[in-house]
Amino acid sequence: MHKPVIGIIGNHDIIHDEYPAYTSGAMIAAAIALVSGGMPMIVPANPNFVDVDQLADLCDGFLFTGGRPNVHPSEYGHAETDAYGAFDRNRDAITLPMIRKCVDRGQPILGICRGFQEVAVAMGCTLHPEIRDIEGRDNHRMPPDGTLDEKFEMRHIVTVTDGGPFHRLWGTREVLTNSLHGQGILDLSSRIVVDGRAPDSTPEAIYVKDAIGFTLAVQWHPEWRAEFDPVSKSLFQAFGQAAIVWAQQNEVSCVNV
Repeated sequence: MHKPVIGIIGNHDIIHDEYPAYTSGAMIAAAIALVSGGMPMIVPANPNFVDVDQLADLCDGFLFTGGRPNVHPSEYGHAETDAYGAFDRNRDAITLPMIRKCVDRGQPILGICRGFQEVAVAMGCTLHPEIRDIEGRDNHRMPPDGTLDEKFEMRHIVTVTDGGPFHRLWGTREVLTNSLHGQGILDLSSRIVVDGRAPDSTPEAIYVKDAIGFTLAVQWHPEWRAEFDPVSKSLFQAFGQAAIVWAQQNEVSCVNV
């Protein structure tokens, strides 16, 4: 049996200050290949290069990664201000319709950090440009200095809902996570269920209500040492299994046609 193909939405980067590239972290590809059991495929997030419908048929699941640019606030009805930071409108044009398409057809998706925010926005939520500016909230941003170990170190507990999908996945209601984000969910929509929160009440784990497929998303970065951290490992394994099931069902439907 072929490994399920997982589309990893790439970020537009400038390498060596001059060379444009579409990239994704090596640890993302490693988590997909070594933990999920899939074949990672980096997708250039540009609607001039990629057709969402055709891409959906080529892949068995999609991972929506973190990234420095934020979802443009016009996607959820807010005005653009300097507080929202940099944007990648090309990525918005691929990820948001892809998420909606996958949810509609039951195709597995996993959202991480910005990908978490993309899932939320695609399903009707709004975002706050800087969670730490809300009274009673903590600073969830990545430390500006230090080694990768220090930047990705575990920083706070996430408490998930009793009996919810994350509780069933991990067998515990409290997990320890890293934290490298500035934005976060502000207003919830009827389609998004917050299944886990940080101690300051910031939403950290969500899924799409009444979706027929795998739609989990987390605000932290589980790809960090995913082979060794039991929380991350379980999440990527569950995503991989969902993609395998999708691939098998899709193969059967193609044969029957």
